[in-house]
Amino acid sequence: MEQSKENKRIRLAITHGDLNGVGYEVILKTFSDARMFDICTPILYGSTKVATYHKKLLSQHHDIAFNTIRDASEAADRKFNIINLTTDEVKIDIGKSTEVAGMLSRVALDEACRDLSEGKVDVLVTAPINKKNIQSADFDFPGHTEYLSHQFGCGSLMMMVCDRIRIGIMTNHLAIRDVPNAVTQDLILEKLMIMNSSLKSDFGITMPKIAVLALDPHAGDNGVIGDIDMNVVKPAIDAARSKGVLAYGPFPSDGFFGSSEFSRFDGTLALYHDQGLIPFKLLSFTEGVNYTAGLPYVRTSPAHGTAYDIAGKGQASEQSFRSAVYLACNIHRNRQEYEILTADPLK
Repeated sequence: MEQSKENKRIRLAITHGDLNGVGYEVILKTFSDARMFDICTPILYGSTKVATYHKKLLSQHHDIAFNTIRDASEAADRKFNIINLTTDEVKIDIGKSTEVAGMLSRVALDEACRDLSEGKVDVLVTAPINKKNIQSADFDFPGHTEYLSHQFGCGSLMMMVCDRIRIGIMTNHLAIRDVPNAVTQDLILEKLMIMNSSLKSDFGITMPKIAVLALDPHAGDNGVIGDIDMNVVKPAIDAARSKGVLAYGPFPSDGFFGSSEFSRFDGTLALYHDQGLIPFKLLSFTEGVNYTAGLPYVRTSPAHGTAYDIAGKGQASEQSFRSAVYLACNIHRNRQEYEILTADPLK
């Protein structure tokens, strides 16, 4: 019997990331649990041969069969579908950065994003890439977030999500020396608007409260240490509030996290990478998820890298990747519900 539209399994695209890292391991461990097929139909953009190689490396046998398909439209429910990105023999160098691994990372992203835009898949979960070997004339981005924003022609916000906190990273993967010049009222306001919209449509929060972190120690101490928080960050927060966003701050990071003040807010906007990632990973190192807010499509990723040091040893935890799958599916459903709830009642 054909499934209704409401009960149709979510078509989940997975990019295999760097084939020499832990990506295949965490993917295979996740979908070795047959219950995962109750919530989605996985489609891996990768290689059946590489998947088979990694399956043999696992210390415990994981009962998962591969269904090779040529196009995402052929994906079968309750099967682990794989689209082969190449017919060539792929050299696997576990734990090493190689040119072919970077090239196939790019191909996987390009193919999956094309299928997203064509409606062949519903959501995207990306396995970790190596930000160095993926670089090319066609990929000149410091990470997934920037690539996806360019690919879909829209602003976005990198959000780190776990049960205890949601942290947006305003300047993404930016060198710390460049952060002060990047902290502008316009950028803060843009990211606050994206976060506010995402918390409503993606997380089902009607009136989200957002905290904004300060750039300087003690939020500048009224200009004694610095004046960016007083002259740039605070006016941006006020501008957001004038647009109906419940934004507060700026809060000095040490006290904000040390006193667990973050628990009073639905979202927190950090101004630079480590300001948000250090407390986030202390709170949820194994189960955290990287979510790209603001895109027309849902994309999540485990909040860890390629982990070359443990690749191929069967030691990688799949908890973060599994959480990324759950979050992608939940946000997809939340967006559908939000669209219904905010539809024009006169129609």
